[in-house]
Amino acid sequence: MTQLFDCSDPDQRATGLTSAVSAVKGGGLVVLPTDTVYGIGADAFNSEAVGALLAAKNRGRDMPVGVLVGSWHTIDGLVYTVPPAARELIQAFWPGALSLVVRHAPSLHWDLGDANGTVMLRMPLHPVAIDLLREVGPMAVSSANISGHPAAVTAAEAQAQLGARVEVYLDGGPSPQGAASTIVDVSTSQPRVLREGPVSVADVARVLGVDAATLAPEGPGEA
Repeated sequence: MTQLFDCSDPDQRATGLTSAVSAVKGGGLVVLPTDTVYGIGADAFNSEAVGALLAAKNRGRDMPVGVLVGSWHTIDGLVYTVPPAARELIQAFWPGALSLVVRHAPSLHWDLGDANGTVMLRMPLHPVAIDLLREVGPMAVSSANISGHPAAVTAAEAQAQLGARVEVYLDGGPSPQGAASTIVDVSTSQPRVLREGPVSVADVARVLGVDAATLAPEGPGEA
């Protein structure tokens, strides 16, 4: 049965987080608030749960799921080597609205879709999301919407689209940013902005000490 918890109420927040932890550990799907848009999440290391997430969104394996982490130190256990550019961007923008595409450690046993050895990582700036992530570890998370539809910025919008496919909805109020994160690919020697969001290309260029023209976004990206 689907449950929705109002995280502005301390008791519901505590009960909701407990229910969400149980759902994730049991292979279920949860909707959680973040600083950008609401996300639909699952245990990153449970391939069946990730498959259910993709199915809930009507999304194919050719559009792999990103991973949210509860601490910037977590990346060291997920990435073979952390590029200097990634370190600089993490220090500047995490937690926050910046996702980084990196090459993941080959020893990791996960299946996030056809990512060709890469993974998109982000640490969100939202207390409910951080509390959940610190309890369950890295989560496969995508925007809480049917693929091709607008990303949800409230729990009600997410529930209207995803319904009973999700076991637990954590309502943290309207998403502060209301827009999907900026994505920077640092998996090669030449960083590239794949999608511009709340963190501007100019801000990324300033941190990396490069000309913004070399980072030009390729397009709007998929929610």
